Amino acid sequence: MSSIKDISLEPLKEAKFVKTTMMHYTQGGVKKSWEIADVHDSVSILIYHKNKKAFILVKQMRPAVYLKNGDGFTYELCAGICDKDISLAEIASEEILEECGYEVSASQLERVTAFYTAVGFAGSSQTLYYAEVDESMKKHEGGGIEHEDIEVIELSIKEAQTFIFDESKAKTPGIMFSFMWWFKNHRV
Repeated sequence: MSSIKDISLEPLKEAKFVKTTMMHYTQGGVKKSWEIADVHDSVSILIYHKNKKAFILVKQMRPAVYLKNGDGFTYELCAGICDKDISLAEIASEEILEECGYEVSASQLERVTAFYTAVGFAGSSQTLYYAEVDESMKKHEGGGIEHEDIEVIELSIKEAQTFIFDESKAKTPGIMFSFMWWFKNHRV
């Protein structure tokens, strides 16, 4: 993965993916205001490699996390924003191929659930899918498109059990929930 350097911050003037606004409203007779971000909904996919008995994750640099911990690299489920006029499962299928290199059709995905993320300021919805892969489905090494610079990580079942509560690894609540769902619903 590439190193981070030459950092600068500036106010956002014309956002491509995030639009901020101030919401004014009355609740219980009290006038209130709240800053919100209008962001795309998304999909995420817990990918399990049947032969390797391991989960396929992605590791990438997230600038907002970098500002908090000085590292910025997060462990995440394969995921993507919903910005195309196709089904959520088709978006998930495309993301698996782009980020992780496995070809999984939309019909092979199991929809787990949907939930809201970043509820304090954005409230976008994320739909979680589950996919099982094997080496016959691998088409390339993954890594994303354009300049995403995504590292594909394999995490064994045993490692995943301790990874859930390992605070030294920056991760999303979605990945923790996904592992807990998997351990509840699949025999090890």
